[in-house]
Amino acid sequence: MKKNGIIILLSLLYSFSSLSQNFIQGTILNSNSKKPIEGVAVYIKKLSLERKTSFKGIFVFEGLPNGEYLLEVRKEGYSAQKYPIVLLGKRILLGELLMDEINDIKEPEMSTILISDEELDSERNSIDNISGLLQASKGIYLRAAAFDFSTSFFKIRGLNSENSKVLINGVEMNKFTTKKPLWSNWGGLNDVFRNQDFTSGLGASNVSFGGLLGTVNMNTRASEYRKRIKLSMATTNRSYQQRIMASYTSGMLKNGWAFAISAGKRIGEEGFVDGTLYDGNSLLISVENKMNDKHSINLTGIAAFSKRGKSSANTEEVYKLKGIKYNPYWGNQEGKKRNSRIKRVEEPLFLCNHYWTISNKASLNTNLLYQFGEIGNSRLEYNGRFLNKNVKDGEGNFFIGALGGVNPIPTYYKKLPSYSLRERYSNAYEVMQDFIQNGQLKWSELYEKNLGTKGNAAYILYEDRNDETQFVVNSILDVALTKHIQLNAKIKYQRVNSVNFAEVLDLLGGVGYLDIDPFGDTYESKQVNNLTPNRVVARGNRFKYNYQLYANTIDGFIQAQFNYKKIDFYIAANMLKTTYQRKGMYKNGKYPNSSLGNSSSLSFTGVKGKAGVTYKVNGRHLLELNGGYMVEAPNVQNTFINIRESNEVIPNVTEEKKLSADISYILRTPIVSGKLTGYYTHIKDMSEVSFYYVNGRSFSKEALVGIDKKNIGLELGVELNIMPTVNIKGVVGIGQYFYDSNPDLYLYYDGKRQFEGVSFLKNYRLAGGPHSAYSIGFEYKDPAYWFVGSTANYFSNAYVAIAPLARTAIFSLDPVDGLPFNDYEPVEAKKLLEQERFSDYLIINVIGGKSWRVGENRYIGLFVSVNNVLDTIYKTGGYEQRRNADYRGLKEDKALKNPIFGNQYWYGRGATYFVNLTYSF
Repeated sequence: MKKNGIIILLSLLYSFSSLSQNFIQGTILNSNSKKPIEGVAVYIKKLSLERKTSFKGIFVFEGLPNGEYLLEVRKEGYSAQKYPIVLLGKRILLGELLMDEINDIKEPEMSTILISDEELDSERNSIDNISGLLQASKGIYLRAAAFDFSTSFFKIRGLNSENSKVLINGVEMNKFTTKKPLWSNWGGLNDVFRNQDFTSGLGASNVSFGGLLGTVNMNTRASEYRKRIKLSMATTNRSYQQRIMASYTSGMLKNGWAFAISAGKRIGEEGFVDGTLYDGNSLLISVENKMNDKHSINLTGIAAFSKRGKSSANTEEVYKLKGIKYNPYWGNQEGKKRNSRIKRVEEPLFLCNHYWTISNKASLNTNLLYQFGEIGNSRLEYNGRFLNKNVKDGEGNFFIGALGGVNPIPTYYKKLPSYSLRERYSNAYEVMQDFIQNGQLKWSELYEKNLGTKGNAAYILYEDRNDETQFVVNSILDVALTKHIQLNAKIKYQRVNSVNFAEVLDLLGGVGYLDIDPFGDTYESKQVNNLTPNRVVARGNRFKYNYQLYANTIDGFIQAQFNYKKIDFYIAANMLKTTYQRKGMYKNGKYPNSSLGNSSSLSFTGVKGKAGVTYKVNGRHLLELNGGYMVEAPNVQNTFINIRESNEVIPNVTEEKKLSADISYILRTPIVSGKLTGYYTHIKDMSEVSFYYVNGRSFSKEALVGIDKKNIGLELGVELNIMPTVNIKGVVGIGQYFYDSNPDLYLYYDGKRQFEGVSFLKNYRLAGGPHSAYSIGFEYKDPAYWFVGSTANYFSNAYVAIAPLARTAIFSLDPVDGLPFNDYEPVEAKKLLEQERFSDYLIINVIGGKSWRVGENRYIGLFVSVNNVLDTIYKTGGYEQRRNADYRGLKEDKALKNPIFGNQYWYGRGATYFVNLTYSF
């Protein structure tokens, strides 16, 4: 087969007429059958021109102006091709251009198989910043980051997923409450989410200003899929056990209609970690009607419902006794594993897209999105109370007493051997043996305790709910102003209403549950809702908290792209106005004057700008520079002090500022290709809110204000094609990510601000995966359509997340009397507060597959992957517990062989496999 990548350069005599009538003609053939391919889209992006091949595979462009262009050839199911051309007033006959059909084991499908269903629903949300790269990126480094680095929770450039923008048909899908994309909203629909346009980093995107990590726009337009039916079955031991998928795409029919339908089912009693059930059901229907040559309307409906069991981080003591598969959240009930922590996602969405080809140089895309549904996270409540109306306190209030519930999770610190040893209990050995043999949640004991109360339940199972409705409308304009200049513009309006509350799921044998705040010090502060004091709730009732959030965003984006022979550059600007408002449905006893009704409306103005340039030294050597500055609204969850109970806003909260730049050298030769990038990112004025229990200070809310972070590093990706069938790849990512300020810390408990001071975080490392990663691998692709590949991946410089409160003045004060410790030693304190760095580790992955052609356009594909072949045990993340935020408490705890409040860790999976079988026709 002739090499399709031959660059077509025409260096004929220069034509002095700028109005030369250039002519291009070519024929697209299937590389296997050598038969014409109908309906191939042939683009000249700079001129905003598109042609579709005829039934004979022929395309024609006429009347083109002189200049340098890039001819792009695309069709779903085939590998895209690009051909640089120079027009100088002559007829160009390209002849036969061959397109390789993408079989079921080839990229990009292989990319989707490796990660999409396995990691996107991760509780830790570290993976979602790279999952958008699935098959959308051609970069060597980014592909390695997405596929080989994913199980280590590696973050590209150390940035979280809110710094990437994910769109479907031009509509942004990042959640307003977290700013992160929730990939489970379309999980299990791999086959119909392969049409993607990806922009890396600050680069220019035609549909969005984007973020620091880039933009991915997934296209579900029905006419963009080729006609086919595809069935697949998979088995794995990662997040679920079995998966089946089926899809039908019609292509554009003669009557101007096109259809796409896809459905998937993922199920498993547990994944790699014990007790992590999985149940996912997905459906997509897309219908397009081409009304005429200028107008087309596409309707898409997506329903991806999922339910999965969570797992926890644990101390080193727990892992030594129970292993890395251990999960304390589940226990046996009537012979079946029941997980107390279940996450449900049921948020269907509907899209309406209107495509208007105004002229051969301009197009307008108008989009509507409506999404609604609910997200639920279940957990056990163990602070049940009773009300004795026959006994009153000194102020005449009824007596509220405890029912004796204790934390039922087996890893609660008082149930572990380390606690018995510290307290010198004689039964420490028996405690250890019991934990080893029976260290799971005991559901029967919860029922027995509740039945024994003969009234209100001590224990219940409830769900934290987020029921969100959003409406989005936008219009995207694309205009070729000249043969060198392209204009992109977008305007968007978004309206979100988020209803948040806790709901009783199961009384666990009890009669009712007294809706009281167990952490309140007074009768008044114990009342969750003073409008209905001492209310007893039943299954299905809302309790604990109940509030709504409203958000409105108006967003405008404009961009100009310039393309010339030796240089390409772009400049873009974005302005947006965001407003938040909270509406409390309860009058909380701790916040009687600031919990019920509407908060003040919070308004934030965002201004963003970026620019970039690519200098083409020649066809093989390029230099690239990008830079941007962004001012944007903070996360709404990091805006309110205690968003569940109060309208109070964090002191001095303001817009976040982000400054970023990168410079790259790109090499492209027939044998070696690669990219070397250096980057710098500085994020200022962030705020973060967290909740935890502090010894001596009850249940507390912590607000950090004025957080600055700095990320610098290098990225290198090199690919060596040593033979037509063999290539070797090498990837290096070296980063340093650290706090760059000492933020203000505000500590609240009992509804009041109890502490205000500086947290000395500057130069501590940021947690969230390794800062450095290295990979080397090979791939062999046989002409008989089978392949095998392997990579060795080395990770280093991962750190535990630090506790900010321990880095404040509180650390040197006795929590009992508030006075400085008389035995405080600064040198010893510094040692106690050293940040833990995890051990380096090596992970080896192997992939392979084969496809068979069993008839005309009929294929069977087999794909197999094994991750962590050596079964390496390694830590992927962790955090310091915050209960001991004082010098003496932390010193005594760390002196123990097994600290009671030691760091909590997540471990990576051991050896795992994935096997996928497909049939398409």
